[in-house]
Amino acid sequence: MLFKGCGTALVTPFFSDGAVDYDTLTTLVDRQVEAGVDFLVPLGTTAETPALSPQEKAEIFKLVKQHAGGKPLLAGVGTNNYPGTIANIDLLAPLGPDALLVVVPFYNKPTQKGQYEYFKAIAEYSPLPIVIYNVPGRTGANMLPDTVIRLATEVPGIIGIKEASGKYDQVSEIIARAPKGFAVLSGDDDLTFALMATGAHGVISVASNIAPKEVADMTHEMLRGHLSEARALHHRLFPLFKACFVESNPVPAKAALSVLGLAGSSLRLPLSDPSESTFELMDKVLAELWK
Repeated sequence: MLFKGCGTALVTPFFSDGAVDYDTLTTLVDRQVEAGVDFLVPLGTTAETPALSPQEKAEIFKLVKQHAGGKPLLAGVGTNNYPGTIANIDLLAPLGPDALLVVVPFYNKPTQKGQYEYFKAIAEYSPLPIVIYNVPGRTGANMLPDTVIRLATEVPGIIGIKEASGKYDQVSEIIARAPKGFAVLSGDDDLTFALMATGAHGVISVASNIAPKEVADMTHEMLRGHLSEARALHHRLFPLFKACFVESNPVPAKAALSVLGLAGSSLRLPLSDPSESTFELMDKVLAELWK
């Protein structure tokens, strides 16, 4: 299984003028690798990918691959339409990701049949394996377990799902019914412990941008069956998990990286700078995490 344990949904650092800060991105990727995360996820939601140009996407991916130390790479390519997603596959697949992360199309609210046909068509086109990304809070459309299992069992090349519905019962059903080798990854940091206890294989994490070693350690303890050690890390990290979503992701994560002196807090419109209260919260949460 390519993707298990902790995968970090990488932020994209920007200068105050909006340009991508590639030097800081290099430092952040090196920090992830040194901390022991298992795989990297560039160009997802946390990367502000809809605000990036095709050239920026390609340059970001090439940099991440160069500094990934051989760790598996899951590149985000999803849009809300087939031609747009295919264009991203054509852009990024030749650069060497191990698989592609494709979000349920947003805004147009496809039915379950539409979701199935869309992912089937994407998988048939793609030269690389596909991981589904279900995040109804952002897309407006929830992929139900029947659709996930149908795709997992009927469509070659679909190898896993990042499940960020926030619905434990829904993810539990997917875990119970998924074919062997199909990766079920939490897309919600605060549910990772519970979902891995149920049989999920890991997490694609926002919080690991900030605390990569701690989040990776928690998933590794779960994979080893060390429940009490993982539980202690979950409770230690839980305030950070919650703080990462007091504003739209990745706004709080960038506030935290700024507090740590690792990156600036600039975002691209339509996202705006973190509020003062978010900086204050992250300052408090991080002080408690590492006291």
